[in-house]
Amino acid sequence: MNKINWQKEFEKTVASLDGSKKLLLHSCCAPCSSYCLISLLKYFDITCFYYNPNITDEGEYKKRVAELHRLVSLINEEYGSDVKIIDGDYEPDRFIKSVRDNDLALSPEGGKRCEMCFGMRLGKTYEVARQKGFTYFTTTLTISPHKDAQLINSTGTAIARSSGEDGPIWLPSDFKKNDGYRQSIELSKKYDLYRQNYCGCEFSR
Repeated sequence: MNKINWQKEFEKTVASLDGSKKLLLHSCCAPCSSYCLISLLKYFDITCFYYNPNITDEGEYKKRVAELHRLVSLINEEYGSDVKIIDGDYEPDRFIKSVRDNDLALSPEGGKRCEMCFGMRLGKTYEVARQKGFTYFTTTLTISPHKDAQLINSTGTAIARSSGEDGPIWLPSDFKKNDGYRQSIELSKKYDLYRQNYCGCEFSR
């Protein structure tokens, strides 16, 4: 099956926009959010949604959410923007239960456990986007070279389609393209962001 160039799909989508639209951006962490936010500001009225039950260590979770708040404050000050943040519920037990119920503890990194995790986080993002009247929803996850952009976009697209045509639209992306990942590293240095060395769950660590 031919792979879709999701970054070109993103570019086609934003080129057709008529005025600023409300976007709910699932944010996995501050470093990944940095480039994504700056590249999206010209097109969208952005709210970050921090929902990451896969981060099973509470101290790590709190550190990452604090860094996201600090980053958004810095970006708003520098760009004169008004990015907002919704802090989702911290539900590590939900993630761990799903791993155990589906026998995914020994699944390799990038395998079925990650697929379940993407679905859990994007599903919740869609629910909040629908409840709060957002036009689009997407995620920062595609900026990572370790994450499968084909799987992430297919998951987001399927979630949006499963709920009919009146809900929020999945915004396709592959933020790592066009030097996006490299720029996120440079922005992390600029803003002195904490860069974690694992995805978040005890299994990936």
